Amino acid sequence: MKRKALILLSVVSMGWSLLRAQTESVPPETKQAPMASSGQVVIDGKSNRYLVRRLPVSSFPELPTAVQDLLNRRGCMIPQTYEAHHPENVIHARLERPESSDWAVLCSVRGMVTLLVFFGSGPAQPFELASAPELERLQAHGSDGMLGFNWAIDPGSPEKIHESQSGMERRPAVVDHDAVADSVVDHSTIYHFYAKHAWTLLDVPN
Repeated sequence: MKRKALILLSVVSMGWSLLRAQTESVPPETKQAPMASSGQVVIDGKSNRYLVRRLPVSSFPELPTAVQDLLNRRGCMIPQTYEAHHPENVIHARLERPESSDWAVLCSVRGMVTLLVFFGSGPAQPFELASAPELERLQAHGSDGMLGFNWAIDPGSPEKIHESQSGMERRPAVVDHDAVADSVVDHSTIYHFYAKHAWTLLDVPN
């Protein structure tokens, strides 16, 4: 019995050692942030409570496997706006050209959020269109003044873009594929548009 007990103890010890080694071997950049974080930030000399919710990449099974793998290797979590009622901030659109199948994602890693775009023609090399500290994208909402994440992305169809340009003195022609609509919730939207091998911001009224 003593020999069996020693063998069992040895196996358990080896198992814990292996688990510890596997955990310690994970590069820091792949360790994901918690699903939500909260705390206090000081704005204009006043302390304000905040809450930021995130979702894992697995919450978006429609993402191509190559894109999911890259996001997971980066340690990405997908931040959700304070008004989210379903998973958001992952979009599928025609961003490279009229017939392409592309994706854009807000990726949060260690407090920094980056807007990534993956073309179907080269998903292993995403574009980084914008980035900001998560705590700089907070906005008050509700009667209690709680701060929440205010950065949202959506597909910007040619029709939607043309409609947003209706107040311009010289309204541009309708574009032939989608843009990334990059918004501050309940405030402004800008459009990241790809053409002639470069990203630009489309002209819209202020």
